[in-house]
Amino acid sequence: MTDKTTDAGLRRLWVNAGLPALGALLALALWWLVTIVFSIDPFWLPAPPDVVDAFQRLSGHLAEQTGVTLIETIVGFAIGAIGGAAVAVLFAASRTIERMTMPLIAAVNAVPKAALAPLLIVWIGLNTQAKIVMVVLLCFFPVLVSTMAGLTSVPNDLRELAHSLSSSWWQTFLKVRLTWALPQVFVGLKVASSLAIIGAVIGELTNPDRGLGSVVVSSSQSADTPLAFAALTLLAIMGAGLFYLVAALERILVPWARAISS
Repeated sequence: MTDKTTDAGLRRLWVNAGLPALGALLALALWWLVTIVFSIDPFWLPAPPDVVDAFQRLSGHLAEQTGVTLIETIVGFAIGAIGGAAVAVLFAASRTIERMTMPLIAAVNAVPKAALAPLLIVWIGLNTQAKIVMVVLLCFFPVLVSTMAGLTSVPNDLRELAHSLSSSWWQTFLKVRLTWALPQVFVGLKVASSLAIIGAVIGELTNPDRGLGSVVVSSSQSADTPLAFAALTLLAIMGAGLFYLVAALERILVPWARAISS
């Protein structure tokens, strides 16, 4: 029994950590091989050693700008996620409010958020708040839509069961509707976690004073492509880290969802 448990643990570790690490190593090897075989100049496509050299040259500067982008991303993601979930709960509680406001929400969501970046500078100014608002705009709608989908898809038999047990509206909402909607909520959170990085970078490209987006702008102006790739690598790591943090939270709070889906 112990051997089977150990084997299962090792297999789970290989699937969850070994395979992703192997995939990353193969991607790096292929990238390096392409630059060698085709003799690509680092100006066009730097090899992994060139990117590592850029990290070493400006490690302190990159660490500082990473902290700036990380704060903008986390703050905007938190506000957008909480706001989207709260508005979804309001819509789910009142069909009248939903019908009044959903067309407006859909129309606002259809507007390309990058087009709002210059307006945010006019309205808010050249500051960090404008970048956080851009993150909020990109995170708000996925969480709103996914939470609405979860809250409105509760089977009728579960509602009738709660009613037969004389549950109040709040008890039914918290223990039945919200519990049922949690998997869908986390789907929206995972989508929003990736969009949060995009929102922060859009804000930093529009106002390139601080953050990893400003590093990309300055490196392009100085023709330092390896530095740009170093900043992009940090953005990718940040996005993956936030995504897997949300996935880990899902496993803790909704352990039964995986069992049902499998």
